[in-house]
Amino acid sequence: MSTATNIWENRRVLVTGATGLVGSWLVKDLLSLEARVVALVRDPDPLSEFYSSGDYRRCNIVSGRLEDFWSLERAINENEIDTVFHLAAQPIVSVAHRFPLQTFEANIRGTYNLLEACRIHHDLVKRIVIASSDKAYGEQPVLPYTEDMPLQGKHPYEVSKSCTDLIAQAYSHTYELPVAIARCGNIYGGGDLNWSRIVPDTIRSLLRGQRPVIRSDGTFLRDYIYVRDVTEAYLRLAETIDNPAVRGEAFNFSPERAVSVLELVAVISRIMNRSDLTPDIQNTARGEIHSQYLSSSRAHQVLCWQPRYTLEAGLTETITWYSRYLGTIEDTAISRKDSHA
Repeated sequence: MSTATNIWENRRVLVTGATGLVGSWLVKDLLSLEARVVALVRDPDPLSEFYSSGDYRRCNIVSGRLEDFWSLERAINENEIDTVFHLAAQPIVSVAHRFPLQTFEANIRGTYNLLEACRIHHDLVKRIVIASSDKAYGEQPVLPYTEDMPLQGKHPYEVSKSCTDLIAQAYSHTYELPVAIARCGNIYGGGDLNWSRIVPDTIRSLLRGQRPVIRSDGTFLRDYIYVRDVTEAYLRLAETIDNPAVRGEAFNFSPERAVSVLELVAVISRIMNRSDLTPDIQNTARGEIHSQYLSSSRAHQVLCWQPRYTLEAGLTETITWYSRYLGTIEDTAISRKDSHA
């Protein structure tokens, strides 16, 4: 967590995507720092960490969609927002591949709607952090990704993130909006209810005594970053945005340890003592880049940011969260069944 706690006290902060994986943990951090959090929520999800933890009770919730400009303008203007963390997006590669329109609308239109609302109210908004992704780089001939590489997504999800990133840069360079961009690898942690992702689905399968499913051939390389390291990175960006080396710039955040999907599943299985359940390798993944991982040298040098969690430590905390969460959900289901018996 950030050490500069004084700058967040009573600061009015808008978080888009507050019910998502990163958003829910960022809200926790901001509340602990005594910020006044405004959360843009499209669909209330009672199973999300944002709601199930009760954090929503301490936030001002604005119901709206990224695609609706006036919802964003109202959230910023009526709440006199000082800081914006733009995390909301359609985040699943396979969903984008099946039906790209929804992804383009949310990720591209949603970004320029938000930044245009910030431009109109530039007298209010003093710092904006935009969540981009390693996917914005597309496929590159040399790895790891560095911030000076071109953004050249080719498939729908990658393109949506390339556009998000470029639009944010345009608003910074043209209108001098106080923007900083975060590009992270694969983010994992408790609260991710997108079961098509490898970490939550593997943990859930092993908890149920089932073989974990791998949609690719298992050799795809990724860097996996724990959500608490990501929220620390976002806070650091916002806190240092007046630095000319930060304002208008993009930063990679990664533990700089690339592992294959098979290696990741093996680590989870070892921590959970379920190495007896061998993976079911389906090799059906489409529209995904084989190898992606990032260099975080710029973040180390400019932001003095370092990840605090190893892969094993982050996964251990994540497994604990899902063990508790899924146990609670299943106990509730049993209780409801018994009450109707």
